[in-house]
Amino acid sequence: MTGLALPTLHSNQHLKWYWLSAISLFFLAWLSLSTGPVGWDWKMPIAWLMPDSFVTDINTLQLSVVSQIRLPRLILAILIGSVLACSGAATQALCRNPLADPSLMGVTGGAAVAAIAVIALAPKVSFINEAMIAPAAFIGALTITSIIYRLANHQGQVQITTLLLAGVAINAIAMAIIGLFSFFADDSALRLMTYWQMGSLGGASWSAITYGAPLIIVSTLCLLMKKRQINALMLGERDARHLGVNVKRLKTEVVFFVALGVGGAVAMGGMIGFVGLVVPHIARLLVGPDLRKMLPLSMLLGCLLMLLADWIARLIVAPSELPIGIVTALFGAPFFIYQLIKQKRGMHA
Repeated sequence: MTGLALPTLHSNQHLKWYWLSAISLFFLAWLSLSTGPVGWDWKMPIAWLMPDSFVTDINTLQLSVVSQIRLPRLILAILIGSVLACSGAATQALCRNPLADPSLMGVTGGAAVAAIAVIALAPKVSFINEAMIAPAAFIGALTITSIIYRLANHQGQVQITTLLLAGVAINAIAMAIIGLFSFFADDSALRLMTYWQMGSLGGASWSAITYGAPLIIVSTLCLLMKKRQINALMLGERDARHLGVNVKRLKTEVVFFVALGVGGAVAMGGMIGFVGLVVPHIARLLVGPDLRKMLPLSMLLGCLLMLLADWIARLIVAPSELPIGIVTALFGAPFFIYQLIKQKRGMHA
């Protein structure tokens, strides 16, 4: 039992979920721009968007906070949430199992090792700098994805047990290597690495978005373009071939674009887990498994979850900030346990 039903067509009622998600995203984005350690004022986005508007009690410092801190953070949350949800949905469709997720499979760990290596070595090696974090994370994610996929592939079928066990092993190795880098890192790099491992949008800036966003945008656009072919793959490799899909090339492309997106997300926000597991499942419950409908909704819901988690992370221990990876793990880990129990009951039914 794979846990994923075959793609089916649904009525246009699925559009209501798009509208609800889009409206909720708008209000949550407004809340994100209006709220922070310097205070809360719902008029701040208006004053920033329309400087000559009726809003006159917002000063220059507050406008600067919106444009240089909150807005980059908002865009970063949207980019990371959309790509993690999209990558999770594509990974689950590729493996034909709802428990598959880039973070559980070790892809995030592979990206993290490469990125942390750059962070640790940058102060000591002259030719290594911050701009190399994103490419390094992508290379790490792609390498680990390829290894795990080959280990789990048996006679053209992905063995989910092998996939998850390989992911556990890879994550353990990744944590060991990260610990090794942490041992030899200086104090400034160590603080950054520790906070970065728990996931954070606190380092959001226009420069970070510049070097990480292209990877995410390319990944999501390409996965969206492949959604019909991935739909066919969910029917089974033999049926997909009869429909004219080059299965081998499609699998390679999906693995590549997932690694590209996860690498960009990890480079900009650190290790943020469970978004790619929880969000596609919710979208599948709302609109069905057809990726033509489910993938765009997953991206919207991923943005919503990241904005909500970031808002909680900023306010729950204000004026300090809780790492966002802790918030998503508190949401996602119980859901993962629920999925395991549900799948176990289905096997014994």
